[in-house]
Amino acid sequence: MVEAVNNEWDKFKSLADYDNFTKAWLAGARRVMKKDATLFVIGSYHNIFRIGAILQDLGFWILNDIIWHKANPMPNFRGRRFTNAHETILWAAKSATAKNYTFNYRLLKAGNEDCQVRSDWFLPLCTGAERLKDLSGRKLHPTQKPESLLFRILLAASSKGDVVLDPFFGSGTTGAAAKRLNRSFIGIEREVSYITAARERIDAVTPLPPGALASVPANPSAPRIPFASLLEAGLIAPGDTLFDARKCHAAAVHAGGVISAGPATGSIHKIGALVQNLPACNGWTFWHYERNGQLTPIDALRISLRENLRQAAE
Repeated sequence: MVEAVNNEWDKFKSLADYDNFTKAWLAGARRVMKKDATLFVIGSYHNIFRIGAILQDLGFWILNDIIWHKANPMPNFRGRRFTNAHETILWAAKSATAKNYTFNYRLLKAGNEDCQVRSDWFLPLCTGAERLKDLSGRKLHPTQKPESLLFRILLAASSKGDVVLDPFFGSGTTGAAAKRLNRSFIGIEREVSYITAARERIDAVTPLPPGALASVPANPSAPRIPFASLLEAGLIAPGDTLFDARKCHAAAVHAGGVISAGPATGSIHKIGALVQNLPACNGWTFWHYERNGQLTPIDALRISLRENLRQAAE
């Protein structure tokens, strides 16, 4: 038995009525947003395309459309359509001129094996103990979102102490995630049963201790150091040989900052990927130089040169 969403709050007489409702609440949200605030809206194929058009009509600037790929979607029992296995999240800035909005890019990347976080998120539905139930044991809220989804959103686009507004608070998932992450929140909800359950749920949340909230500061002032700069500074010389950490691969250094392995010539990244038969490689950490029998990543030379340049600029 799969329960559809039949609540009165999800019913509209026409698409025009729904559009007017959407325009009204989005305009209200935009009015109270700070200049560099951002907004997330989640929906399915029933409504997300209409919301996207209205966002743009109101002056919002869409930054990403994110696909929440559900790990355990409800099957389509009638066999007349594909299984609806995702929802779409639109992330938008207040306007195209908003340049200083919060995006904790480095934090997300560090927690994702040092790879950029993609716009397709593989997360499970809200199930088990996290799912709130009424007195009869049925779902309290038909579309309760998993806390992991809001946790990722708030980690990505907010900072400790920020105020997060959720105008459709429902079962309080946004508030629970905000409290856990030491964000403040404002929740708006008119269904009394949801309000009661949300308050009880949030009261039981323990905020993470300060030491558990890491930050990875941006370093935009660090000068870019190309591999050729190491040659220009005399730290590496044409004709030197670079090795990987186990000396399984070797590459010759050429003037101009390119290296070669066999017949292939290219950047430290391209050749590093080629010898490993990989699509990509960080040549700075893969390639090593040898001094007195000791192998050291060439990244150490880059760090040293960057520090010298910084000191010279002071």
